[in-house]
Amino acid sequence: MTAHAQDGFGTRLIHVGSEPDPVTGAVIPPMSLSTTFKQDAPGVYKGFDYSRSDNPNRRALETLLASIESGGARALTFASGSAATASLLQSLGPGAHVLSIDDVYGGTNRYMRRVAAEVQGLAVDFVDLANASDSEITSAIRPDTKLIWVESPTNPTLRLVDLPRLVSLAQSTEAKPLILVDNTFLSPFYASPLKMGADIVLHSMTKYINGHSDVVMGALVFPSTSRTDAIYERAKFIQNAFGAVPSAHDAWLLQRGAKTLHLRMAAHGTSALALAAALEASPHVERVAYPGLASSPYHERARAVIAASEGGSKLLRSQAFTKGVPFGGVVSFWLRGGERQTRRFLSHLRLFALAESLGGVESLAEAPAVMTHASVPPEQRARLGISDGMIRLSVGVEDVEDLQRDVLSALEFAVAEDAEESSGESSLVGSESASEVGDVETAVTSVESLTISEEKKSA
Repeated sequence: MTAHAQDGFGTRLIHVGSEPDPVTGAVIPPMSLSTTFKQDAPGVYKGFDYSRSDNPNRRALETLLASIESGGARALTFASGSAATASLLQSLGPGAHVLSIDDVYGGTNRYMRRVAAEVQGLAVDFVDLANASDSEITSAIRPDTKLIWVESPTNPTLRLVDLPRLVSLAQSTEAKPLILVDNTFLSPFYASPLKMGADIVLHSMTKYINGHSDVVMGALVFPSTSRTDAIYERAKFIQNAFGAVPSAHDAWLLQRGAKTLHLRMAAHGTSALALAAALEASPHVERVAYPGLASSPYHERARAVIAASEGGSKLLRSQAFTKGVPFGGVVSFWLRGGERQTRRFLSHLRLFALAESLGGVESLAEAPAVMTHASVPPEQRARLGISDGMIRLSVGVEDVEDLQRDVLSALEFAVAEDAEESSGESSLVGSESASEVGDVETAVTSVESLTISEEKKSA
């Protein structure tokens, strides 16, 4: 049993892998920038020989990740989430078949179709694992299916997979494929896929785990099971042989960012729920995708996921929420209209920066059809509902009332009939000097109406 096995989620974030330096007593571990390490004798060294193979900062970070991903026992970090994706798929060997959820991150879709398929003969089928029937799923699993690739919630439509059901179906087939869950959107705070039966968890740690939009990195986390021993060892070998590893500096920065994950995720989720509820009430919005909303068709699944998590379940015990439950910081919605209204909306935002990615402390907005998912074939985008009117928001940790005011003002501007055809029509570039349009103050739903603290309930 490790020294922090009995500690809570937030405590482990702060202390695991960050023990005071035994030589100097520094409470923050030093950054080890050396590329090579002195050996006591040929082949006799103190745990490190060359920084591509291992590094003190990378090892500390991997120790932390294995600790905070419930059910995890070993972790591997990579130079990016895409490098983690590529390394894992390479670990399957030539000629493997992968069953992937259809609404998958555009970069993952591109790598499977245009790189792995050509380089290693990977065969991939895309299926709606969130809504397909039992027979549709089991019939899609072939004898050579080695892996089922899951994003839950999906990017960007935020569909939610019933993971225990999928695990049961996969195990009922002859192939018994491994199941990987990309847990980037929820982080270990809101979801624990390994506890729900998954075999591997992937993170783009560029997003929530780092949380400050200043590090690009990815990770794979594995449980300690004989079922995953072989692929873990293969992925570890490829990590070293391929060399797509993070620098010591990035590992140090990411571990620093991760220390506040529990605080940030609670704020992201609480604000996202409030904003999703405000969007749902707007006449200018066709529909909202946020599994935490009580009205979402995936709401009960969202509650089951949170119940199995450490951070999310604790958040629900500490507060009562009237419109649903916090479920990460990403909200997608479909604006009434089309490309013109989308461009006008994005041009008028003041606090939400027009940018790809997500998970930072600052709020971001994007149009998936022409940004993150532009590489997905048009017919597949249409089938998934990734239309010109779709907008994805990454809700930051600013004051929620300010974020609501910003979004509701932009909505009014986007649909205004008498708005001048001016800046914003030709470019998806945000304006820092956007003016208020309409009386949006009264439409702002305060966070106090959506959350009732335990203190208030007892008053």
